[in-house]
Amino acid sequence: MNEITSTWLNFSQQQEFETLPATVDAGASFFAPLTDLGLIALTGDEAASFLHTQLTNDVQNLAAGQARLAGYCSPKGRLLATFLMWKSNDTIFLQLPRSLQAAIQKRLQMFVMRAKAKLADVSDTQIALGLAGNAAGAALTPWFPTLPNTPYAKVDNDHGTLIRLADANATPRYQWITTPEHAIAAWPQLSESLPPVAASAWRLSEIQAGIPQITLPTQEQFVPQMINFEVIGGVNFKKGCYPGQEIVARSQYLGKLKRRAVLASVAATGIAAGTEVFSSTDPDQPCGMIVNAEADSTDSSSCLLEIKLAALENSTVHLGSVNGAQLHFQALPYSIVDVTDAELSA
Repeated sequence: MNEITSTWLNFSQQQEFETLPATVDAGASFFAPLTDLGLIALTGDEAASFLHTQLTNDVQNLAAGQARLAGYCSPKGRLLATFLMWKSNDTIFLQLPRSLQAAIQKRLQMFVMRAKAKLADVSDTQIALGLAGNAAGAALTPWFPTLPNTPYAKVDNDHGTLIRLADANATPRYQWITTPEHAIAAWPQLSESLPPVAASAWRLSEIQAGIPQITLPTQEQFVPQMINFEVIGGVNFKKGCYPGQEIVARSQYLGKLKRRAVLASVAATGIAAGTEVFSSTDPDQPCGMIVNAEADSTDSSSCLLEIKLAALENSTVHLGSVNGAQLHFQALPYSIVDVTDAELSA
């Protein structure tokens, strides 16, 4: 364990990260240490061109003032990981769940071959804080006088990188990526403006924003469109080849998609990603699967789930089995618009 890692771990124990509140009211302002996220850094003259051939989004034209979502697919077009991706100076960063980070980094490394690109795990030297709510912007101004003003815009300065994420509950959200030393120094002042909460509260805000995250139980379960990934900007259909690209493109060319991700609430907690859901009109086989779920109170959860669209019509949908808790569907914060054949070939 290096000194930086030890310093952050000691601080987390002093602040009792594990006992921070797990939920917040919808739209409330807060900040959270995102200790469940890992970070891969890529450097080298050919880092961008290498990643461009591996991911679902455009890496070559990734600008310094923006971040993007991107996916990493198997040859069968199924998602192995979803990333938040950005570039600072000469480094490209890929953020993903820590539980996936080592295996995904190893897989990417296998395909570097002779490309001038190096991958490094910087999860412990570049940590993330998630900030949400209408008070978040003012709380950040001592370190970032100019805030990124649209989703997936970013700014960099001596205090780190600040990325605005998709809004949740009609309020802004940001990620501040910085060193443990900067985070520790900022903590007391941040705590005066915003209540610190657990990472689960941030994950709940991701669900409320309709942003899916692939985790261990859902690897290789979905093509990107099944979880709305192209709708939220995670797929570029004009960028050229990557693993699974033909299958992902074919899913668009075949016409109207029959499976999508939707939001729902359910009177249950402790729901695991990968849990199947069942329709009352076809109880013997699952009609979908939980992508992400987090408790939003002591006895209920918010879920992002992939489902057959036909199951939403004239039936009820239940968790785990047709006898399980009923899911109550809610509107996504964005519109589902299928990309047409003409748009793909334009």
